[in-house]
Amino acid sequence: MHEENKAAANGCGKIRSGTQNEAALLALMERTGYSMVQENGQRKFGGPPPGWEGPPPPRGCEVFVGKIPRDMYEDELVPVFERAGKIYEFRLMMEFSGKFIGVCVSLDNCRLFIGAIPKEKKKEEILNEMKKVTEGVVDVIVYPNATDKTKNRGFAFVEYESHRAAAMARRRLIPGTFQLWGHTIQVDWADPEKEVDEETMQRVKVLYVRNLMMSTTEDTIKAEFNKFKPGVVERVKKLRDYAFVHFFHREDAVAAMSVMNGKCIDGASIEVTLAKPVNKESAWKQHFNGQISPGSENLLGFPNKEDGHQKSLGKPASLSVRLNGQHSPGPPEIERCTYSFFPGIKLTPISMYSLKSSHFSSAAMHLDYFCNKNNWAPPEYYLYSTTSQDGKILLVYKVLIPSIADGSQSYFMPDKLCTTVEGAKELAAQFTLLHLGKHKRFQL
Repeated sequence: MHEENKAAANGCGKIRSGTQNEAALLALMERTGYSMVQENGQRKFGGPPPGWEGPPPPRGCEVFVGKIPRDMYEDELVPVFERAGKIYEFRLMMEFSGKFIGVCVSLDNCRLFIGAIPKEKKKEEILNEMKKVTEGVVDVIVYPNATDKTKNRGFAFVEYESHRAAAMARRRLIPGTFQLWGHTIQVDWADPEKEVDEETMQRVKVLYVRNLMMSTTEDTIKAEFNKFKPGVVERVKKLRDYAFVHFFHREDAVAAMSVMNGKCIDGASIEVTLAKPVNKESAWKQHFNGQISPGSENLLGFPNKEDGHQKSLGKPASLSVRLNGQHSPGPPEIERCTYSFFPGIKLTPISMYSLKSSHFSSAAMHLDYFCNKNNWAPPEYYLYSTTSQDGKILLVYKVLIPSIADGSQSYFMPDKLCTTVEGAKELAAQFTLLHLGKHKRFQL
């Protein structure tokens, strides 16, 4: 047996008690021929397994297993998962806690969010620095400042060659223990892009244009995109320093993307990609069904979008709750579809509770609607504050649902803080809805 295997087993034996000692792990490694090494707070079993030839398994072949009992190790876990198929690699973290385990498909995320970066740093400087302090860096995505294109927005996305490389980098860059250019940085997983099937993308005729000047108008954008072929643009919707350009025909959108990507408009070099459609109606249903984690969407619980399309780059997970608030391109834009009001149109007074939940775009309104639907008193919000290490006031709301204060959990408070009152209220309402939605006895 390799010396590293013995060392790993001995290290495990020190934290086991009674009859649960290194013998079981040694027997497992003898049976399977797998190696085992311990590094960076985790033990790796295999990766590759003995006799493996060729590249590692592709992305999508990994599952995450949570809630593993503290006294359970590879000798018990590996046989369980071997029933499903040959194991390429098994990584065991050393700080899980008990009861029943949960298994889901691993996100296999290869992108990290890095916040609190000095705004004068260029992409090349950030890329070189990240390559110095972490391994497996493939690319760095940096957003120019909306008003000063010579500066960045204080954050970047770092792309790694594998999920494992990203995970190791995240451990190394734990906030409070690591600095870049003399600054304590913020690190978290970036929310991966929503995958859109190829058939749907083949029908897209909307372009997403970023890195525009704040002063650039929709008319200017339309005129620039019409230059290569007059009359092809249906309409333009600009939001801060990015815009969505709608075309009458898909082939014109694809042609315009090729021609306009990298062009200058009002002195700014723009980036142009196909906009990705999102399912607007299912967004809150996905939250209630537990298909989207509480931190995976923006502050309102929806992807950044306009007219049913989302931006093409990923965004930081738990977007609304970083400490310095510098990482977001701007507050999320709520889609507002407006119609002309003509004289003589008859208006009928109604109650908001007679509408469907799809008519509400904020979590706070959804929670109010939810309480009314269940014949409960309205939710009560209680605001609390603290001060961050850099002196910022951070806010969080505790939500009380008076009508269920009969033994069930009645208080709900997220474990994240916000820099604005509106953000804190939305996050608290979203957190409450997610937890209420898990109880079948509550009517959604």
